[in-house]
Amino acid sequence: MDIFEIATYAITGIFIVVVFVRYLRKFQQLSLQTQLKVETAQKTGRYEPLSLYPYIDPHKCIGSGACVNACPEKDVLGIMGGRGTLINTTSCIGHGACFLACPVDAISLRIGTEKRGVELPHIKPDYETNVEGIFVAGELGGMGLIKNSIEQGIAAVNGIKAKIDSSSDTESLDFQHYDLVIVGSGPAGIGAAMRAKELNLSYIVFEQDSLGGTVFTYPRGKIVMTHPVQLPLYGEVKMEYTSKEELLDFWMEIREKYKLIIQENTKVDSINKENDFFVSILQGGEKIFSKSVLLAIGRRGSPRKLNIPGEISTHVAYRLIEADEIQNERIMVVGGGDSAIEAALMLKDQNEVFLSYRKSEFARIKSLNEEKIKAAINANQIKVIFNSELKEISKNSLKIECNGIQETMESIDKVYIFAGGELPTEFLKNAGVNMEIAKNKIIKSH
Repeated sequence: MDIFEIATYAITGIFIVVVFVRYLRKFQQLSLQTQLKVETAQKTGRYEPLSLYPYIDPHKCIGSGACVNACPEKDVLGIMGGRGTLINTTSCIGHGACFLACPVDAISLRIGTEKRGVELPHIKPDYETNVEGIFVAGELGGMGLIKNSIEQGIAAVNGIKAKIDSSSDTESLDFQHYDLVIVGSGPAGIGAAMRAKELNLSYIVFEQDSLGGTVFTYPRGKIVMTHPVQLPLYGEVKMEYTSKEELLDFWMEIREKYKLIIQENTKVDSINKENDFFVSILQGGEKIFSKSVLLAIGRRGSPRKLNIPGEISTHVAYRLIEADEIQNERIMVVGGGDSAIEAALMLKDQNEVFLSYRKSEFARIKSLNEEKIKAAINANQIKVIFNSELKEISKNSLKIECNGIQETMESIDKVYIFAGGELPTEFLKNAGVNMEIAKNKIIKSH
């Protein structure tokens, strides 16, 4: 071996060592950055998941980072110590992109942890509850992912059709009734309605708000759908990384094209059983009879109210849809979660915005929202009142208590309240549906 060969091997060896050292240093830096993010998330309450979340099996994970890159919500996942890890888990809304992106099937989608169990209705593999004839699909059953919610709604209707076909004939009855009442017009409800129409089942959909259910209340531009899905009658819906607006426009299109029977702004107060029929009692007292019921409602149910004088008013709302149409007004936003922060941020450019929060600092909000609200506060674009609670709302003013002292704020044109939602637990229990506390329950696995 001459000196030139020795030099070639030496240079190659040095090059390899330099590349390896740089890779190792970058790997360590990335791991340290993720560790700091995890510690911050744990301190601020963002680490422990609130609903559906990805569970990473450390024995299968190879640290490819495919899950991190696939997630539309940033800083939910990261790489630490050569393995995937959860970071800001409260930001996860169940896209499921990480689940599909993992090259070694190391991710399962779960709900509930040992520390924080989640109350869910107990359902069978065909999505029927313990009450024969009442089915559950979508977010209420733990699966918020749009693709899977649609598929669950379809599967539930298949089960309903089989039960109706095997039951006694009731077509000769002399009162109006449906084969199926669907409660909720979100992804599961729409999928169910399309399948019911395809199977020639008589059905009606009741939606307490607007078409789209929970999706309708998401912030403008939010990515809500990341994978194609098969829809009865229509075929494959080829939508990837679809925004809220695009999805709602599509649903409006199929609603008109297939003449789906959806009654918006109609709340179902209770469901009872009379003889062989379910009776859905609407707000106002009207009774709707059906052979079966599919509950395709969100887990949040109805918006939580403050229960203060003056809250029932035309200038008090619990969601913000078209922020661009609101201009030159003094607005009070109530709440400290992502919904309240995002609403205040959308309103700030064309209005004078106040934000009332009962705690001393924001917790469990997305890191990007935290950065934006801090910047808005520093720029005096939003006036935040910490340690405060609304006590009374009048036509153009409100009373607010801050640190034990009650004050009156004049010339308030609108009040937006984001105090979370009331879980539909009582509604379900009154219908006879059994509930269970889910801890590390696997909703979807390979």
